[in-house]
Amino acid sequence: MNPIIHRSGLSVAGLLVAGGCALGPAVAAHAAPVQSAPTTSTQSDKGHDSRSERLLNVDYQAQPNFFYCGPAATRIALSAQGKQLSQDDVAALLGTTEAGTPSALDTTRVLNQLTGGKYKTGEIPDDVAKPSEVQRLRDDVMKALDDGRPVVANVRGTAVDEIGSPHSYEGGHYVTLIGYRDGGQSIQIADPADPADNEYWMPLDKVANWIASRGYSA
Repeated sequence: MNPIIHRSGLSVAGLLVAGGCALGPAVAAHAAPVQSAPTTSTQSDKGHDSRSERLLNVDYQAQPNFFYCGPAATRIALSAQGKQLSQDDVAALLGTTEAGTPSALDTTRVLNQLTGGKYKTGEIPDDVAKPSEVQRLRDDVMKALDDGRPVVANVRGTAVDEIGSPHSYEGGHYVTLIGYRDGGQSIQIADPADPADNEYWMPLDKVANWIASRGYSA
């Protein structure tokens, strides 16, 4: 059994009962596009990496319904690379239905189809990320962002960001990783389900455990 395929599909019941990509009444339509401020790579003061910080410009849109988190997150990633598709167009390519977007294999396939084939699928197969998997995620995210490619991650469960706010998607969800700082130890997330708090920073190990049992496109 491939855990990317079999664990990353989104169930309608899970989304509606436990959160997932479900939206509240105030989030029934696209949010106005916003852009992240550009940030250049600078010298690390910790000595472990010459790259300290990177933040990509993206065109943010909220997902318009409970099952479009995959298309919305993928579209955010595409916007940083000059690709302006509608969420409906991306959903058609992904094979998204009311059951969600099947897996990170699909986001990788569509990102490669539209941007030239540099994305690869990473997997964290167990329920908790191993230290080597956290390190690999850091390396993958930093390389992709340094190349100008946001990362699309399939997550599940609850993770707490750097200011202490929880983000809970027990039924599964897709988010876009658009920046790093502190040599990759902190990751900025664009969340298509939360236009009121659409970008937040999260420690790397928490991001890895949020992805655990699923996968990401980097």
